[in-house]
Amino acid sequence: MKIGITCYPTYGGSGVVATELGLELAQRGHEIHFISYSQPIRLTGPQPNIHYHEVEVSRYPLFDYPPYDLALATRMAEVAELYDLDLLHVHYAIPHSVSAMLARQMLAASGSHRKLPFVTTLHGTDITLVGLDRSYLPITRFSIEQSDGVSAISNYLRDRTVKEFDIKNHIQVIYNFVNCELYRRDPEWAKRRSDYGSSNEKILVHLSNFRPVKRLTDVVEIFDRVHKKIPSKLLLIGDGPDRSRAEWLAVQKGIHEHVLFLGKQDRVHEKLAVADIMLLPSELESFGLAALEAMACEVTPIATRVGGIPEVIEHGKSGYLADVGDVDTMANYAIELLSDDKRLAQMGKQARFEAESRFCSSEIIPQYEQFYRRVLERSS
Repeated sequence: MKIGITCYPTYGGSGVVATELGLELAQRGHEIHFISYSQPIRLTGPQPNIHYHEVEVSRYPLFDYPPYDLALATRMAEVAELYDLDLLHVHYAIPHSVSAMLARQMLAASGSHRKLPFVTTLHGTDITLVGLDRSYLPITRFSIEQSDGVSAISNYLRDRTVKEFDIKNHIQVIYNFVNCELYRRDPEWAKRRSDYGSSNEKILVHLSNFRPVKRLTDVVEIFDRVHKKIPSKLLLIGDGPDRSRAEWLAVQKGIHEHVLFLGKQDRVHEKLAVADIMLLPSELESFGLAALEAMACEVTPIATRVGGIPEVIEHGKSGYLADVGDVDTMANYAIELLSDDKRLAQMGKQARFEAESRFCSSEIIPQYEQFYRRVLERSS
């Protein structure tokens, strides 16, 4: 199949999933065309069957905000016609599904006599924040209902979308995934850990875009409690608006020398694989991709019991769950686990088992292929 993929190319879950999906599909022989305003962050170099098409947005003085959605629709239609795409797959409803709908209509009106189907994958914020802004709700609902196929990354997100938007058409749940061959405990694990701490120190990690919903200061609060009991380091992977607050809090707590801000990383799996525990105290997660990537690396996640996270982590078996803001409970879970090396290793292996058995790309990518085929059959 020839598939056009559009996503936000920034450091966030939807862009990561869309890029990894394209890479996986390309490895399976499909021709993938990324269409976005900049190259997705995890698209790091030339790959077989991968093409990138930049969307250029003209900046006229007339526009306070350049009309990206219109430029995107035009580029989608151009790429679809030039490369004879079979379908478009857009990640994040607003504005991508609206642009795909316009591209489909433009091609139909051009006399090409072919329908360009598009599918929309809902990732969370497009529904929980943007879509529920009353000014965006009607167009979000309309674009979802106009999609030739709709998927959501968790049962939680599907159910919330149906409830909040009164969606009538079917929403297919296809979970996020991880490449289990890439994300795994590194054989050089002990050696690589020395880059971040001494042999007697435990390593905790957090991975996100550092937005308020990720509660980065809670990560620092949890680590402060852990560090008082157990020699340890905290690796913070990513960047974003709450970094400064977290940096200041680490200084105020007197632990800044033990909190390492690593910034945005291309090879995330190498950093995750050296850790013992992943902290994910988010206000809301529609799935919890960072937790899954950690689990595949035998890193036990400690997260909040919100959104789709309980669909990924089984409390007390493959990780621990707590209420939002309950930093004491999350810290206690971490302290208990880090104090028992045998239990820590067992839970890490169980986390890996859950990732392998339910969320490996080898399990999930065929679901997307079947999803595409059903859409194409209905559209033919």
